[in-house]
Amino acid sequence: MTIEKFEDIKAWQKAREMTLLIYSVFGNNKDFRFRDQVQSASVSVMNNIAEGFERKSDKAFSNFLYIAKGSCSEVKSMTYLALDLKYISEKDSTKILTMSSEISRMLFGLIKTL
Repeated sequence: MTIEKFEDIKAWQKAREMTLLIYSVFGNNKDFRFRDQVQSASVSVMNNIAEGFERKSDKAFSNFLYIAKGSCSEVKSMTYLALDLKYISEKDSTKILTMSSEISRMLFGLIKTL
């Protein structure tokens, strides 16, 4: 199956879900710098997938997927810190960590196919 648009990429779809979750979980956080950073990192995951796909080059796409993978790790790191700072619940942190790990695995699989 050939992917014709970035919206068909499963990793992008999952990254979109994660971004919506992060906006929901951190939306009322008063630590604005923290909130903005974790939200920005999650948006970076989905946007780098989209941008890389639109470059229409496997090499460029792969580079953007690595950047998206790095942003997944940033989301994970910040989620651990958010839990430590008691900004979020254990339940929410587990959801975010699970999603970001799954997306990271999906990205690695996609990179390997390129």
